[in-house]
Amino acid sequence: MRGHAVPPSTDVLAIGLLTLDILGHPIDALPEGEAGTLIEGIEVIPAGTAGGFALVAATLGLKTALVSAVGNDRMGRFVRLSLHEHGIDTTLVPSLDGFPTSATILPITSQGHRPTLHAVGASMLMEITEAAIEAAARTRFLHYAAIGAFRIDPAARDRCLHAARAAGATITCDLIAPGPSALAEIAAILPAIDIFMPSLAEARFLTGHADPAAAAAALLALGARHCIIKCGAAGVLLAGPNGTHSIPAFTVNVIDTTSCGDAFCAGTVTGLAQGWPLEQACRLGTATAALVAQGLGTLGRLQGFPQARQMMQDNAS
Repeated sequence: MRGHAVPPSTDVLAIGLLTLDILGHPIDALPEGEAGTLIEGIEVIPAGTAGGFALVAATLGLKTALVSAVGNDRMGRFVRLSLHEHGIDTTLVPSLDGFPTSATILPITSQGHRPTLHAVGASMLMEITEAAIEAAARTRFLHYAAIGAFRIDPAARDRCLHAARAAGATITCDLIAPGPSALAEIAAILPAIDIFMPSLAEARFLTGHADPAAAAAALLALGARHCIIKCGAAGVLLAGPNGTHSIPAFTVNVIDTTSCGDAFCAGTVTGLAQGWPLEQACRLGTATAALVAQGLGTLGRLQGFPQARQMMQDNAS
């Protein structure tokens, strides 16, 4: 969305939550005692507001780097291997001794519901280092998804966002499970954010408004240049200087919506990286999310950019 001041070394730098997701489908009830049952599928894959975003962005063809942390354990080694297999730069993802890798068990029901069992781990102890700040000055897009991380120094965070803006990067922001202090943290960074992308539930928690347009207006008033409210099956609401636009979701056979929000964000950034207007980029985001929803885990049935673009074109209204 802005010209870059220095030659970028990555298309997108994602900063924030990185987890290992262990998913099973369908699981409508646990067997009693030590009994067993057969299910259709199990997936083990990196996820999280930064990790899942990075995996989808890389699958869509963007040169992607990640700032987060894993534990120095088997899960951490698996996460790192999986990210490397997709070409993601994990130089800024340290393995922390004495802490487990953040992980989530998700028994996906036959109706698509997704109760979560999460073990907090190393990802929430990530830090923004000088190397991360330098990387922020050498990327086309910065996706900030570290709201609530315990060890984020506000001064380092602000320097990181400033470095990206000064270099001409477009800055997007997402969050997960905002806590009581989230609004203050978000208000502090929104003036540096080009596109804020909360879910409707998150926007309602932050603003008190159940109506997407009212929630978006409240968040724009805090300084964001654009706000995209993700409304699940109702699509997304895009609000900004050019007014408010509703973009419908695609009708698909939903298996698992676990990473659809991250997929939408990554698809939208990919569209912007193609030089498309924001509304058109959002349509690629909805196509990407629709492909992810039809399978299990972070990537679902997503295969790459040509497939997502074709789905967008086939469903153009």
